Amino acid sequence: MKINKGPENIKDIFNAKKAGKKPPAYPWQDLALRVIKELAVPNFKRSAVFKVCKENPKPFIERCLNDTKELCKTGERWKYFFKVVGGK
Repeated sequence: MKINKGPENIKDIFNAKKAGKKPPAYPWQDLALRVIKELAVPNFKRSAVFKVCKENPKPFIERCLNDTKELCKTGERWKYFFKVVGGK
């Protein structure tokens, strides 16, 4: 009979907590995470992406994201995204 020791059990508990990420609470948060991932937004601008996604309707943000991906082939696409959003 094998007896589990304390440290192994604690390790398992911590690993289980890391694996169970909570999903975003609101749909706009999920959209913001998608924009951040697709446009490689740097850490210092992520909060601005969340703000834009919270304050604007989802179809508008998706249209801006698609326009950015279509029109900006080189350079920092996240900067172009903010220009498109700001141009409303």
